[in-house]
Amino acid sequence: MQKAVNVLRFKGVTISEDEEEGLYVAILLHDIGHGPFSHAMEHSIVNGISHEGISLMFMQELNEEFNSNLTLAIQIFKGEYPRKFMCQLVSGQLDMDRSDYLKRDSFYTGVAEGNINSERLITMLNVVNDELVVEEKGIYSVEKFLIARRFMYWQVYLHKTGLVAEQLLIRVLKRAKELTKKGTRLPSSKALKFFLENDILHEDFNSSTLQVFAQLDDFDVISAMKEWQGHNDFVLSKLCNMIINRNLLKIKIKNKPIKLPSLTKEIEMFTQTNQVSEAEAEYFVFTGEVSNQAYEPKNKKINILFKSGKIQNIDMVSDQLNLKPLSKTVTKYYICYPKE
Repeated sequence: MQKAVNVLRFKGVTISEDEEEGLYVAILLHDIGHGPFSHAMEHSIVNGISHEGISLMFMQELNEEFNSNLTLAIQIFKGEYPRKFMCQLVSGQLDMDRSDYLKRDSFYTGVAEGNINSERLITMLNVVNDELVVEEKGIYSVEKFLIARRFMYWQVYLHKTGLVAEQLLIRVLKRAKELTKKGTRLPSSKALKFFLENDILHEDFNSSTLQVFAQLDDFDVISAMKEWQGHNDFVLSKLCNMIINRNLLKIKIKNKPIKLPSLTKEIEMFTQTNQVSEAEAEYFVFTGEVSNQAYEPKNKKINILFKSGKIQNIDMVSDQLNLKPLSKTVTKYYICYPKE
């Protein structure tokens, strides 16, 4: 974000010191509402509120603590600040978050396809009529960025092993909450115990709830699962064992929805083999779907600025690639079931 601000100022875009600070605060805090294991637990620990909603609550809480100094940052974060390009820098098709995480995750996973030239992309940014644009010379960098995003989603973020592990994590917490509601005492940290015992909805999120949420991290969940491995509940102990020992479910990904007979057959086999109910079997045999859209032209366009001053959407001027497939939402369907 600092690089983006410097580039835009160099090109004559006026950004005040207050606006600069607002941009830095907004980008630093935009994901502060993520709980343990990021998206995996987003709708498990709390209900009816996204991590963006929790991020906003943290920012509002900090705003009170710092004498309203985060007001401008909150406006930018919410997309309400009148200078639209600032909101686009925090949340848009070419925002600084995406420029950062694609390069970072490509490096740490060893998936070279995600290694974008974020430096050049930032250098090519400009502002016209308070909207973010990319100069003509940056067209190919934008194309590579969009393709890299598509590759990274299918090869990393929606990779089948990560997908099934994430689903198991969600089911561990679901089962733990189910047992806790029935009166079973499960060993866990105070923070995790609070969210197991209480159904926290958006309206329940007050200052004290936020403080408890802030104490949660991955270690709370991992240490709890290590304890729960030995629990006498078949579902909870088996799920925890699967994750801790990385003995995950088998997953098959298809281009068409999974047919009901295939699911029913696997559920019946599991219930008979393990002498459990159908409801319990559904923790281990289930279907779902994942989707990916690399470019969302309807909501957030990437506009190209030509030397003539003309501005056009990237999907109209890309001469190397047909960007229509990247604009299409690709949905895949999966079924998970035990390997044995």
